[in-house]
This record gives sequence, structure tokens and C-alpha cells, in this order.
Amino acid sequence: MSAPQVLLIDDDHRLAAMVATYLSQNGFVLAHEECGLAGLQRLAQAAPGDFSALLLDLMLPDMDGLEVCRRLRALPQPLRSLPVLMLTAKGDPLDRVVGLELGADDYLPKPFEPRELLARLRALLRRPTLADPAADDAVLRFGSLEIDPGARMVRIDGVERPLTSYQFDMLLVFAQRAGRVLSREHLFDVLKGGSPEPFDRSIDVHVGRLRAAIEDDPKSPRRIITVRGAGYVFAKVQDA
Repeated sequence: MSAPQVLLIDDDHRLAAMVATYLSQNGFVLAHEECGLAGLQRLAQAAPGDFSALLLDLMLPDMDGLEVCRRLRALPQPLRSLPVLMLTAKGDPLDRVVGLELGADDYLPKPFEPRELLARLRALLRRPTLADPAADDAVLRFGSLEIDPGARMVRIDGVERPLTSYQFDMLLVFAQRAGRVLSREHLFDVLKGGSPEPFDRSIDVHVGRLRAAIEDDPKSPRRIITVRGAGYVFAKVQDA
């Protein structure tokens, strides 16, 4: 099996060299582009499956990482589902939340330890296995909602609803545990392989984005329901 290839979009050449060396020692191949447009072109020209993940800096010379993420999520499959780990030197939590809302799967503040980067990257790449413990590709149906694990596709009334890789895995976790209340801590552990930091809002942000994609009225959700003080529950019976 060939080593997974990761694309880094960052204009810091010293950081890129450090990341390339460390990842190569741990079974990865790193490709590097220093600006957003060149990175998007590299992805668009690659064969399907060439890249396993994207490491994306928030601050780039031609466009910010948020715009890169926005454009990536508008590309056809399988590119739009590429896992994205956003790197940010800015300390404002709002930047991280906005990044998640635009389709990033996780974020890592700079400066970071290479071991933490590796751990976050491995967590992103193993998420489908965690999210699908039964390894069952059977289509899951809840009213007009269809979840196809094999094709990693979601449809409502036969129309595809685009989701990021993280959002799809979260929906699969919910669907496979329909009717059970899932705490934020449990979701974080299953999807990210660890415990959330205090005040980490990433799970809530992803739930909000997932609701926007699959609910008729995200402000009054009928599929993913909040259980105050406990977490979320995915409705077993769905009319819509």
C-alpha cells in the first residue's frame, strides 16, 4: 500500500520543511504549495484519491484559508469531501469557528508540536472506521433521508445534499445510534479520538452545519434534536 499523500498550503518554508521531514518519518508523503490558488489548482489537477488530507494555513499571501476552504467545498466529489486541518496563528476562537463553519474538519493553533499535528492528522484519516463500527455499507433510510455509507452520499427525496467529510461521518454516527442521546464528549471522542478542551464549540458548530444541510428548518430541527444538558439525539422516526 502506498503512503498517504497530504497537501500543505502554507507560505512558511521552514515550517513546510519541518512538517515534510516529520511526516515522512511517520509514513506520509507531503506535497507543498505556498499560496491558495496554486494549492487549489494542484488539487483540481490531481487524480481522485491522490491526496488523503489538506493542511491549510489561515493566513496566505493571495487569499486566506477560509476562502480556500470555501472554494474547495464547492468542487465536485471526491475533492469537496477532502479532510481539512486548518492551521492558525491567530488566537481568536472566532476564526476557528468560522473555519469550521466553512468546512474545515479540525484546527490546530500555531506554534504546534509535530506529534500533535500527526495525531490530529491520523484522527482525521481514521474517522470513517470509527464512525462505522459495523463496517456496513447498507443504505440507511429515515423517511425521505437516505445515507449511503459506501458512496459517502446523502440524499433527501432523491436529491443529493453535499456534506463535508466530517459532517458525513457525524451524520453516520448519529444514524447508526438513532434514538440514543449522544453527549458532546462522546461525539468528540468518536469523531476526533480524544476529549474536548474546555469551551470547545467545534461539535456544536458541526451540528449546526449538518442541520443546515439536512433539516427543512434548521432553527426547528426534527432530525437532530438537542437534549438540553445532555447532548443530541437523532430521531428514529422521521416523516419528512
